[in-house]
Order: sequence, then structure tokens, then C-alpha cells
Amino acid sequence: MTTSPLGRALKALHSAPRRSLVAIFFFVVVAGVIGGPVAGALETEGGFVASNADSVRAVERAEAATGRSPSAGVVLLVDGGSSGPAVSAATNTLKAVDGIAAVTSAGSATDGSSSLVLGTLEAGVSSNDVATDVLEAFADDPAVTVGGQAVAGVQLSERVAEDLSRAELLAFPILIVLSLLIFGGRAAVLPLAVGITTVMGTFLALAGINQVYGLSVFALNLVIGLGLGLAIDYTLFLVSRYREELESQGPTFGAVATTMRTAGRTVAFSAATVAVALITLTVFPLGFLRSMGLAGAVVSVIAAVASLIVTPAVFGLWGAKLARRSRQASGSEARWYRLSQLVMRRPGLVAVSTAAVMVALAVPALRAEWTPVDGTVVPTDLSARVVSDTLAQKYDGSGNTPVTAVVRTGDPAEAAAFAEAASSVRGVEVPAKAVDLGQNTWQIDLVVAGDAAGDVAQQAVADVRELADGKGVDALVAGPAAEFVDQQASIAAGLPLAIALLVGLTMLVLWLMTGSVVLPIKAVLMNVLTVGVALGVLTFIYQDGRLTGLLGYTPNGGIEPTDFLVAAAVVFALSTDYGVFLLGRIKESREAGLSERDAVATGLGRTGSVVTSAAILLAVAIGAFSTSSISFMQQLGLATAVGVLVDAFVVRSLLVPALMGLMGKWNWWAPMPLRRLHDRIGLSEGGSDANKHLAQAEAKRLASTP
Repeated sequence: MTTSPLGRALKALHSAPRRSLVAIFFFVVVAGVIGGPVAGALETEGGFVASNADSVRAVERAEAATGRSPSAGVVLLVDGGSSGPAVSAATNTLKAVDGIAAVTSAGSATDGSSSLVLGTLEAGVSSNDVATDVLEAFADDPAVTVGGQAVAGVQLSERVAEDLSRAELLAFPILIVLSLLIFGGRAAVLPLAVGITTVMGTFLALAGINQVYGLSVFALNLVIGLGLGLAIDYTLFLVSRYREELESQGPTFGAVATTMRTAGRTVAFSAATVAVALITLTVFPLGFLRSMGLAGAVVSVIAAVASLIVTPAVFGLWGAKLARRSRQASGSEARWYRLSQLVMRRPGLVAVSTAAVMVALAVPALRAEWTPVDGTVVPTDLSARVVSDTLAQKYDGSGNTPVTAVVRTGDPAEAAAFAEAASSVRGVEVPAKAVDLGQNTWQIDLVVAGDAAGDVAQQAVADVRELADGKGVDALVAGPAAEFVDQQASIAAGLPLAIALLVGLTMLVLWLMTGSVVLPIKAVLMNVLTVGVALGVLTFIYQDGRLTGLLGYTPNGGIEPTDFLVAAAVVFALSTDYGVFLLGRIKESREAGLSERDAVATGLGRTGSVVTSAAILLAVAIGAFSTSSISFMQQLGLATAVGVLVDAFVVRSLLVPALMGLMGKWNWWAPMPLRRLHDRIGLSEGGSDANKHLAQAEAKRLASTP
């Protein structure tokens, strides 16, 4: 191994550990200085609708004609009636804010307790900057509550940062304690070192990506949670294998080389499966999904690279001091070995019963209802949410949805005729007129019954668009309902390709690792079950409005679809991740000469405690975001935690050994052309006579350990 470039690099890391670790430390510092500020540079608004959607282009058309946004981005809720001095003062203050194009009074509450003042933003300005200035302008005015879409974006961004800090404060002490218990001794330092290197390295990479493609601020949650989780997973797997090699080879370079050839190879395949699963999210033309896909793929690769660089240096520095407590470890491995043998005595019964339970838990996901990102996403203690709730409760028009048609025509009569025809669409509450915006552009504001996710509002959008096509009118439709319709269309158009890539790339990586076509198919099917369970839990809790007091969210009768997709991709990726850990060890035992059942039992014996420990640690790392006050971040954390725990404790412990026991040698079947191609690629670890002796001895030891 030392003759290859990778082998020489590994030798250098091992032989000069202090210099290697100092170099890694300086990289982390530089990455933190350059990449650390990326959090403040990420996008805080939009991303849930494709940039080329009709609803987006309608807004751009109106902005081009008027030089300002077609709807108010800032909403002031002023105490008292509309004719009071407070309204006049608030209006003048809002007019003085840079970036505000127009200010209008919009009437009073039905009970006269407050009045509305609306601020429209200039086209092209940073809504974040304007909203921040507005919040500062009214910070000391108790009579004014500031809200609106622009303000909600700023407040959500600030809350994301606060939630990240709280999640870290919650997760880190628990992770440190668990790492001390699971890793034991000074080895507990490793996951922290690799985790920090991973997160800082990812921030550096995202800072570069953000210069080319604007990323969503919500990707930070995924970077920190997944980065820490994968760093712990990979480090734990490498340390566990190195401890085995210490027992047989001692603190030599050979122990490190064997660890990297076996466990290191598995880590590389694991990172590849996670990366290809998450990168499929970039198929969808929605900024939120693309940001999550890019961030997830980048962090998984960097986690693998960091673990494969940091751990050999630490192995070289501490060597024998990392040895495990053999009696405790041997007992745990023997228990997992015996569990696997027990499962394989009745593989059909275990497989059917386990799959039936998982299917039952996944059934709620089939009745998922999609809802858009709306006011319920904003935490109740933020001013934007107070304004939103007050509008819904105390102002005329609550329960209605605005639908805006932006028409381009030089004929005023055509615009007026289209406004009249659009006003007759089913669900439109009051007749609308065409308002001249200039530059041959007209705006028609329709008020439609129901909320944006309702059938009436969505059908009204479709009818207005169909009406425009039928009359040959150049009209684009905007508004919350139109954005939701466009979002659904974008997801539906991209979903077949995304699923094909997810399944195809995952199976390709697993085939490269195992040489089998059966195991990748089984892995995908088991991943689907795990994803179904995780998404079923989301539907059961959030759509049905359960545990609202404990989780502190406001139910809106459904699940946000992009969040559903991100959760599915992350759980699928991590399920494959754990499958790679187990399959890699089973394959190694089989190539060393063990029988099919002994290979499965030995593989589970060696990895059972590692996989379950890794799942617990990752569930803490990313599950901590279920404490977020933003509901769709909660959902991602909860779904991932449920998914990894179910996969580790149920799928890998029961379903995998049961199915492998049922199929025996057919697990490794592949058509002859594919088998020859795999052999030619040469990705097998191989098994020397010495390794065969060791594997056989290991199987006997596990079987005889009490």
C-alpha cells in the first residue's frame, strides 16, 4: 500500500503525526476565518418556488413596469384607529426608511383596536436590509408591531442562528458524555476533532459555492447536524477497526494500513452513497432543495476526507494508548453474533414480521397533505407572526387569498375585458379592475375564497391561466396560491428523474462495493421502508397536530413538501450509510473464507454495537434540531433521528440478517458480464491466507464467548 500515492500520504500522516495535526489545525483556523462568515451571507428568503416559474416572472414583470414590488413587503400594525396620530407618525417614519417606495394606510381592525400601514419596497433593493432598518426604526415604539414578508424573512434568519446555537449547546454536552462512554478514554477526542474540521471545511466550501450560486440559510442546520453526525460515524468505525488491528498487529503502520484498506474503504463508499443521495435534490429547480442537496453532498464528502486524514495522524500519535477494553467489547460483539444466528434460524418469520410492522408505521405517510410555507412557520413570539395572526383574526378578508394577474398589452380594452372575465372565475369574491402600471403592463388583483393550499384558490389560479391561454392574453399569475401551484408543478416534473438518479446511483455505488446486484436492490427496498417510517411519523405528528405543546409548533393541516423531500433524501442516505458499514464487514468475512451464515453473523457481531452507537450519536447531533422553533426544521431533525434509530436497531439488526440468511449465496449474485467488469475494476479488498485464518478464528471466538 505504501507504493501508491495514497499509501505514501498515509505513511506521512502516521510517521509525522504532530506536524500533520498542526497542519490540520491551521487549516481549520483558516477555514473558520474565511468560511465562518458564510452564515451571514446566505439567502434568507425565497427558495421554495422555481426562479423561472410564472408566479415569479409575474412579480418581476410588475417590478420592471413600476420600479417597486407589486405587494407590500412591510406591514405595520398600529394601535388605535386609522385617523389617530399614531398612524400618521408611523407612516412618516416608514416613508423615511431607504428602500421603501410607497406607504399606504389599509384600514382598521373590525374591533377598532388597531390599524394597518403598508410599505411597498423598491424593486431590486435588499429586502433584508430594508426590513432590518424598519425593525430598528420602530424598535422603541410600543404602539407599532412590525410584520410582513420581508420582516418575517429577517426574523426567521435570526431565529435560525439562535436555534443553531441552542441545538449546539444542547447536543454538545450529550455528545461529549456519550463519546466518552462509547469511544472510551482519549479516543473520545477524535470525533470532536473530526467534527470541527468537517464543519469548518464545509463552511469554507459553501463560501465558495455561495459566490456562484446563492444558498439558503436553512442549509446551515443540515451542515452542522449532518457534519457532526457523519464525523462521529466515520471516526467510530475507523477507531473500532484500528482497535481490532492493534490486538493482532500491535501499534504498527501495518495496523493503520489495514484499517484504512478495510474500514477506510468502507468510509469512502459510505460518503459516496450519502453524497449521491443528497445531490439528487439539485434536480429540482427550487433554491431550498438545491441548497440542501449541495450542502449535504459537500458535507458528506468533507466528513469522509477529514476522518481519513485526522484519524491516521492520531493513530500515529497515540497508537497503543487507543486500545479498547477487550472484555467489554468482546461481550458486546458476542451478543450481536448470537442475535444474528438466532435471527437466521427463523429468517422468514423475522423478515415478514419486521417488514409488516415497518409497513404499518409507514402507512400514515400515504395520506400526507401538502401545505405551503405560510405564517404558521414563523414562531409565535416574533412580531411578524403577531401581525399575521392579527390580520387573520381581526381584519376583513381573513380566510381569503390574493391572486394577482399581471397582463402585458397595449390595448386598455383588452386588459379591462380580461379583468372582467377573470372576475367571473369560480371562487373570486369581488369584481376586479385592471390597474395601469405603465409600460403596457396592467395589474388585476383578485380576492379568492379559502387559503393558498385550498382547492378553490388553486383551481382559481389554474382557471385564470387557462382563461389567458384561451383568449391569447399575455398574463402571468402571482400570489401565494400561484406560488404553491408552481411549486407542486416543479416537484412533480423533477420527481421521476430524482427518484431514478437516487435509486440508480445508490445501486451503482453498492454494486461497486459488493459486486452484487441483489444486495443493492435489497438495500434500496429496505431504505424505502425506513424512509416510510420516518415520514409516517412526520405525518402522524405534524399533519395531525399532535404534541403541539411539547414541540411548540402551530399545525396547518399538512406537511411542507420540500421539507418532506429533504427528510426523505437524508434518511435514505443515512440508511445506505449504515448498510455500507454492515455489508462491508460481511463481504470482508466472506472473502476471508467464512460460510455465508458465519460471515453474516461475524459482520453483525463486529459492527452491531458500532452501528447502533453511531446511530445514537447521530440522532443526538441532528435530532437536536427538533428543538428548533421553526416547524420545518423541527420536522427534519425528528424525521432523521427516527430514521437512523429505526434503521440501526431494526433494519440492520433484524431485517438484514434475516434476508441474507434466506438468500444465502444468492445475495452475491450478478450477471457474468457485470461480475467480470467488477473484477476488472479491482475494488475488492481481497483475502490473504492469514486473513482467512484470522476470520475463522474470530468466528469461533465470537461463538464461544459467553
